[in-house]
Amino acid sequence: MKKDIPYKIYLDETELPQSWLNLRAFMKQKPAPLLNPDTLQPVTKEELSHVFCEELVDQELDETSKFIPIPDEVRNFYKMYRPSPLVRAYCLEKALGTPAHIYYKFEGNNTSGSHKLNSAIAQAYYAKKQGLKGVTTETGAGQWGTALSMACSYFGLDCKVFMVKVSYEQKPFRREVMRTYGADVTPSPSTTTAIGRKILEEFPGTNGSLGCAISEAVEAATSREGYRYVLGSVLNQVLLHQSVIGLETKTALEKYDVTPDIIIGCAGGGSNLGGLIAPFMADQLEGKANYRFIAVEPASCPSLTRGKYAYDFCDTGRVCPLAKMYTLGSSFIPSPNHAGGLRYHGMTTTLSELHAQGLLEARAVEQTKVFEAAEYFARVEGILPAPESSHAIRAAIDEALKCKESGEKKTIVFGLTGTGYFDMMSYEKFHDGKMSDYIPTDEDLQVSLSKLPKV
Repeated sequence: MKKDIPYKIYLDETELPQSWLNLRAFMKQKPAPLLNPDTLQPVTKEELSHVFCEELVDQELDETSKFIPIPDEVRNFYKMYRPSPLVRAYCLEKALGTPAHIYYKFEGNNTSGSHKLNSAIAQAYYAKKQGLKGVTTETGAGQWGTALSMACSYFGLDCKVFMVKVSYEQKPFRREVMRTYGADVTPSPSTTTAIGRKILEEFPGTNGSLGCAISEAVEAATSREGYRYVLGSVLNQVLLHQSVIGLETKTALEKYDVTPDIIIGCAGGGSNLGGLIAPFMADQLEGKANYRFIAVEPASCPSLTRGKYAYDFCDTGRVCPLAKMYTLGSSFIPSPNHAGGLRYHGMTTTLSELHAQGLLEARAVEQTKVFEAAEYFARVEGILPAPESSHAIRAAIDEALKCKESGEKKTIVFGLTGTGYFDMMSYEKFHDGKMSDYIPTDEDLQVSLSKLPKV
């Protein structure tokens, strides 16, 4: 007999994962390697070590180790907010009148307000271990910058953040949390870097993009002694660290003999989705299970659903390696009315390859529908979700309603990556009827896609 399932399934400290799961090690067809843009050859450890911390480079290039031990210092930090709860959405199920069972893994129960801290503390740890003075990074909506500023404060590292200009202006409180933790925050593109000045000259009045901010952060790191660049999504090392989300979710479900049918996550660069699905996808790749995986992205920045699977620069300034991914082109800049986060022009190579193999579904949703789902969820479940997370909520509700129509009793699991308390300007626009949907035309996308490197 199955146990009664509580509203919240908690694990104790002893059930906190001992190791991260490296999904690429389970893949027979590996993601394509990063390429040096000058030689078009796979990047070497030496080349990457000029930009990233040495041990993070090892993790980035590791395609054979299925599990990588979590350092004690990182695991002890995790214990301050992990394991995070897996919640049975009884109230949502009742409100929808669906026979589906809905669960969400809630990552918003730490001061940074999101899942980003899982990788930020790991990357800060490796920077400190290497004896660095500080790190530089980019941030879009601000969750990653907030998490990294906390992690750097914990280890006594300097932290320089380039924040996408439109978010810098729309989310001032997120910016101030970063500054509270000691970070230096600069709106991007800026005049403080050569690449920033070049982008401003080419795109005067631009609101910025993650690609722009990445370029500036990389330049700032490589031009300062004792600094390295760290990234909050896209890279394989970040998906590795975020696998704690999926590992905990799988353990919690197994305690109550629950097997998911559908696993859903929002998708920008791919870190939270990759982390959530990692152990489940690993089982599927080994023939032990069969799930539906759904990536949900904004219709205004639709890399998986409308992008091209090709090698592209990871940044707008074209100083980073080339990655084979679903991309809209490194010069793509989301519309200024885009309020829901998930702004990156491409998708991590791991998820891109899984999508290309038909193992990962993708759908794009308009932001007004995303905020409708966010508001509904907040009123029913009592948590104000981040706009990014609300893409997954939208899809989970849609799948639950399909179950209502068909009478199928499916189990749906989605990632609730964080809270939306610093996103109230976006909620205000939605409530005041000032939020609109923008879907780029094929002609719009072709402008940036036509600039893809010839590889």
